Amino acid sequence: MDNRKSCFLVGIGGSGMMPLAMILAARGMTVAGSDRALDQGRVPAKFDALRTLGIALHPQDGSGVTSPDQLVIASAAVEDDVPDMVAAGRIGARVMRRPELLAQLFNDAALPIGIAGTSGKSTVTGMIGWILHSVGADPTVMNGAVMKNFADPRAPFASALVGHGPAFVSEVDESDGSIAHYTPQIAVLNNLSLDHKSVDELRALFGGFVARATQAIVNLDNAEAAALSTRVPLDRLTTTGINRPADVAASNLAPEPFAIAFDLGLRGKHLRRVRLAVPGAHNVANALTAIAAAIAAGVAPDAAAQAIEGFAGLKRRFELVGEANGVAVIDDFGHNPDKIAATLATLHAFPGRLLLMFQPHGYGPLKVMRAELAQMFTAELRADDRLVLPDPVYQGGTVSREVTSADLVADIARAGRDARHVADRDAAAALLVDLARPGDRIVIMGARDDTLSLLAARMVDQLAARAASDPENRR
Repeated sequence: MDNRKSCFLVGIGGSGMMPLAMILAARGMTVAGSDRALDQGRVPAKFDALRTLGIALHPQDGSGVTSPDQLVIASAAVEDDVPDMVAAGRIGARVMRRPELLAQLFNDAALPIGIAGTSGKSTVTGMIGWILHSVGADPTVMNGAVMKNFADPRAPFASALVGHGPAFVSEVDESDGSIAHYTPQIAVLNNLSLDHKSVDELRALFGGFVARATQAIVNLDNAEAAALSTRVPLDRLTTTGINRPADVAASNLAPEPFAIAFDLGLRGKHLRRVRLAVPGAHNVANALTAIAAAIAAGVAPDAAAQAIEGFAGLKRRFELVGEANGVAVIDDFGHNPDKIAATLATLHAFPGRLLLMFQPHGYGPLKVMRAELAQMFTAELRADDRLVLPDPVYQGGTVSREVTSADLVADIARAGRDARHVADRDAAAALLVDLARPGDRIVIMGARDDTLSLLAARMVDQLAARAASDPENRR
């Protein structure tokens, strides 16, 4: 790709667009963009961070698309009638969708490492990136979440890392079908479960992805992924699993509230004890696939295991935002049944009531996952847990509101669990703050909405203020 090209990213603040903008800018391209969230004044710090990289930002009114020489890159969430897209068509600028460009960058890399699955992609991407960085491999990493290891006050939104080594590490997206365009040298398949597409569609997409790889890393703990692994020749397959025979395996798990330790085995032999700085058995599964991918990339097994202990996690992945008056507030990206169930299982391993706010990440996904979400919450919620659902994320555009949060709440409540619909998100959060008492854990869950992190931080402040003003609420 011509690094002298001028690019304009429509929807530049999105979780998949912002790291792409960072990579393009770091490679010497002139980058500009627009975002409806910028126009609406949401998460201004994110856009300030882009400006510090020399990226010019414009209103999403067509004013930034001015030359037919510009390459206009649009996120999947951008409709064709958005003024920037109309302007591109009017002046004859070339238009690409984000997945098309990312696949091109990925496939052009000397060592493309792709991470697929309906859960855990961002975490495994961050883990692999951190291992390769730690051993001096200088990777480029394209992530959909902020990697704490690479974030600092000068780069608070570090969802990308630009290196000069051969590895290009990227999560690949099944939700829009673009996974079909990636040709990985190393492919990681974490899991397969209902999310944006039907399971049959996901089987075809993920099966094709691992079939195109030189080396496939597959998590046998997920039945669907394990079934797909049988199609991969043994000389191109590395398996992972917890408490089961696998090439890279974990046993003797020792959970902690915000960490977990395990024995790491490599092809039937004990390698070493590993302690992760992120909690839950699901993160052990993530770590196994990351270690396996790093080994496939040429990292010594012991070095990979040692490096992963320094992985600090991602923003909005079981992130402890703060604690006030004995109440912890956790911000989590959980939005599909498997992700939410993993979070609840990790929390239920330790005492304390759960006060949950789940904001569905769109009316469309809610319609697809309604039955499975209701079944999961019914199975995973305990009698003293409390669940509140505000209305789904809506950030403009046309969308059918056929299924609502109220419908999901009714399904869960009919099964005997405490679930409530509070349409306004701030009111839902305020209800949880009012219900909280020492020993509780408040968990904010949802995707596609960066302001959830700001809400979680405000809730910590509200808990502290309530304790200061009301002696009965203090410890």
